Amino acid sequence: MQRSSRPRKISDLSQSLRHQVNMYDLAATAAGVGMLALTSTAEARIVYTPTHQEIPPSTVATLFLDLNHDNITDFSFVNFYSTTSSMIALWVSHGNPDNAVYSHFGWAAALPAGVKVGPKGRFQRRIPIGMVSDDAMNQVCRGPWKNAHKRYLGLKFDIKGKTHFGWARLNVSCVYLKAINATLTGYAYETIPNRPIATGRTDGPDQSPKQVTLGHLAQGAAAISACRERPSTEKGP
Repeated sequence: MQRSSRPRKISDLSQSLRHQVNMYDLAATAAGVGMLALTSTAEARIVYTPTHQEIPPSTVATLFLDLNHDNITDFSFVNFYSTTSSMIALWVSHGNPDNAVYSHFGWAAALPAGVKVGPKGRFQRRIPIGMVSDDAMNQVCRGPWKNAHKRYLGLKFDIKGKTHFGWARLNVSCVYLKAINATLTGYAYETIPNRPIATGRTDGPDQSPKQVTLGHLAQGAAAISACRERPSTEKGP
């Protein structure tokens, strides 16, 4: 039996094998990147605390807010009422010089749901910063919180020397020369330093535009694409 004299296509075989190896390396690299992305995402989360705490009328702070539950007061509220001065007012103060409140024209802003609270926000460190007060001249209540339902304070505060952002949700009503009714109904903060949080968002993590998912990895390296953020449904009264 005569053997064939035609040489084998070693170069073609090597090229095919090399292509398969390269594809394997690419898939492995993508898987590694994906796992890193998933690990980073798992570390980023929003801590939400539902509550129902009234802020009773007084001449001193009556509600102390500890956003991250480390037994350190981050902010405090005063629902001021004085029978001698006929003055009513609600204000918020910070418990640390680095803490601040999102402000608007000198007042603590009454933000709607969905506002990003982060490094680019307008924050006021002044102590205290008003939310609502009486206007004796016009005999009305004035301020952004005079008739606020499910509105949010944007908060910037310190955890072990690093800046974090959060929000507090309140219901407030004011009738001139009568005590202000104010109730804290929930609060939340972002665990990643300097990462913005949307008011009203109660769970996380926020989806990163460059996050890689297991579904993308299953489709192959060419299918890796950006995920779009899907905001969670707001919870609380």
